[in-house]
Amino acid sequence: MIDNFLPVLLLGFALGIKHAFDTDHVVAVSTLVLAHKNPWRSALLGAFWGLGHTTTLFLTGFTVLLFKISIPVKAGLFLELLVGVMLIILGVLTLIKKRGSYHAHEHKHGHNIHAHFHEEHEFKKSHSHKKSYTIGIVHGLAGSGALMLLVLSTVKSTVQGLYYILIFGIGSIGAMTIISFTLSLPYLLAFKKFPGLIKYVNNLAGILSLIFGMGIIYEILILGNLLS
Repeated sequence: MIDNFLPVLLLGFALGIKHAFDTDHVVAVSTLVLAHKNPWRSALLGAFWGLGHTTTLFLTGFTVLLFKISIPVKAGLFLELLVGVMLIILGVLTLIKKRGSYHAHEHKHGHNIHAHFHEEHEFKKSHSHKKSYTIGIVHGLAGSGALMLLVLSTVKSTVQGLYYILIFGIGSIGAMTIISFTLSLPYLLAFKKFPGLIKYVNNLAGILSLIFGMGIIYEILILGNLLS
């Protein structure tokens, strides 16, 4: 039985990795990780996103599989709409962030001049982790309907379904951790030569978040006729 179920688990792991690369996921997390000069901290923020995402999927999956219920299509659309609203909020918050929250300037040591990056809120790590975890929860809610349809069509028991969701979650956690780490590397390397780039990269992340958020809302409300 385990041998027969192993390919299903491997599929779940692969789909979890693929799921982390969804555009709205990467854009949302980028509004957090691009502001940090430490790639390991950025990776941790990605992991917290994955944990929030998996928490929601696991709890939703447990409820659906245990009580044999289904998630209404309109409920799924409303949850997707919530993601659009969240992306707009993240975009606005990124764009209106006080300039004092991050800045760069030069220090002269002898005959050498060094550029330094300062982030005044660098020590508020728990806040960033909670924010990343919350974003993951919202994304998990929005993706729960489609995943449950896949799980119900693939597994034969509640236990198998929960294993599938857990492996799916591990795949998404690992993938987003790597994505977040990778996103911060070019930024880290560039700020030493171009310290003023910090502001523009963060603004770009905010604008992309706004665009994708509005796109999701337009797609669901107008093209999807959610309110009809």
